Amino acid sequence: MPAPLVECIPNFSEARRPEVVDQIAAAVTSVEAVRLLDRSSDMDHNRTVLTFVGPPEDVAEAAFRAIKTAAGLIDLDEHTGEHPRIGATDVVPFVPLSDVTMDECVALAQRLGQRVGEELGIPVYLYEYAAMRPERVNLAKIRKGEYEALKEEMGVDPARDPDFGPRQVGPAGATVIGARDPLVAFNVYLTTDDVGIAKKIARAVRHSSGGLRFVKAMGVLVEGRAQVSMNLTNFRKTPVARVVEMIRREAVRHGVGVHHSELVGLIPQEALTDAAVWYLQLDQFEKDQVLETRLYAQSAGAQPPDFLADLAAGAPTPGGGSAAAYAAAMGAALVAMVARLTVGRKKYAEVETQMQEILTRAETLRAALRRAVDEDAAAFEAIMSAFKLPKGTDEEKQARSRAIQSATLYAAQVPLETARYAVEVIELAGRVVALGNLNAITDAASGAALARSGLVSAGYNVRINLTSLKDEAVRDALLDDLHAIERRADEIDQSIRRTLTERGGLEL
Repeated sequence: MPAPLVECIPNFSEARRPEVVDQIAAAVTSVEAVRLLDRSSDMDHNRTVLTFVGPPEDVAEAAFRAIKTAAGLIDLDEHTGEHPRIGATDVVPFVPLSDVTMDECVALAQRLGQRVGEELGIPVYLYEYAAMRPERVNLAKIRKGEYEALKEEMGVDPARDPDFGPRQVGPAGATVIGARDPLVAFNVYLTTDDVGIAKKIARAVRHSSGGLRFVKAMGVLVEGRAQVSMNLTNFRKTPVARVVEMIRREAVRHGVGVHHSELVGLIPQEALTDAAVWYLQLDQFEKDQVLETRLYAQSAGAQPPDFLADLAAGAPTPGGGSAAAYAAAMGAALVAMVARLTVGRKKYAEVETQMQEILTRAETLRAALRRAVDEDAAAFEAIMSAFKLPKGTDEEKQARSRAIQSATLYAAQVPLETARYAVEVIELAGRVVALGNLNAITDAASGAALARSGLVSAGYNVRINLTSLKDEAVRDALLDDLHAIERRADEIDQSIRRTLTERGGLEL
């Protein structure tokens, strides 16, 4: 069963200040589960398109952070560009990719729209499948007159009232959020600087003026060349090749030709394959004849690694030390989750900075603990390798003994480091229990419990390895460190239990 995956392709009204685009992109990538796949900026349009994917709620969170960042950095009263726009974040579409329905993307758009309207004070319109009014299905109708007209008409003309948020426009403008099918943003440049010809061709190919069914088009001047700028809203029913050939034919009528074309953002492989099949006239073509398609199908069928299955197997690794690190890593993950559920909530605005810091550190600890899972297994393997060293001579015996002691020390140090990480996770969990989203207080406490379990297990692994260390001073020093970590964990655990009773009303 594939994991739920949603694509988001927000458009921002900025391209000429790369430092601003950098900050918006950073807001997206601050959500760990989200992958930023593409960043495309057009200076003439003064517009940037980001493409990112991930689990639905993570993608929505990344979109929210990007919208918030853009609102603080882009002033539409100062913005100019060829492309129509009504907002700093102009449009935010969600596209279902795998194990997600269009209805689920509609619900995602509605939740994000409400949150943006309430928490950021930005007017929000819903479009395409998410539209609440039939006249708002088409993005162009919502954007009619652009930001300047919207600023004058909102709050005066009820037809311009948003679906969410205030009935007035600030310098960040309004945002359009929706759910749609995969779209190909595609531009064709002509061998002329006469933008009038591009506008005539756009009128001929776009659906709204009698052209191809799933084509939206306009004529603009970009870098001194006339351009037909398009969105192909259903490339399966109106293929890219058909659109290009119609533009080519219309261009000949006006005595010009096609200079080149360009993609904005990403394109589904299927769309390119269809174009290749059309131009090459591969009438007997089958999609699985593409090498990469066949390879992907085989790799998709492979089973992912299963840590629990490996743990249950009859091999000595992974063992208790790896399990300890994994448990503490799960604790860090829960701390990060509750921090994310707190960040951006108006009710918790006073602790926003603290939650961001906790989130950053929790994710760092989660990564470190995940590495410790493998490091613990490697430490045990090192001990086994040391015991296999030759011992035929006195010199070999001494070298073997030193190697065993060195490997044993390392095997004690790895779980001790896990214990240090675990107590830090418990400390972060305590702060989140005390300050974070009250609705998730027990999730944070569960994170502390998992980290405590990891600490206890790590302690067992430290102690068993210390019994084999001959250097008493080193052994005592490591044991003292472990005792201090365990005492600190006891103190925090008691504090968390008190907070759960006082703040959460739990009977413990």
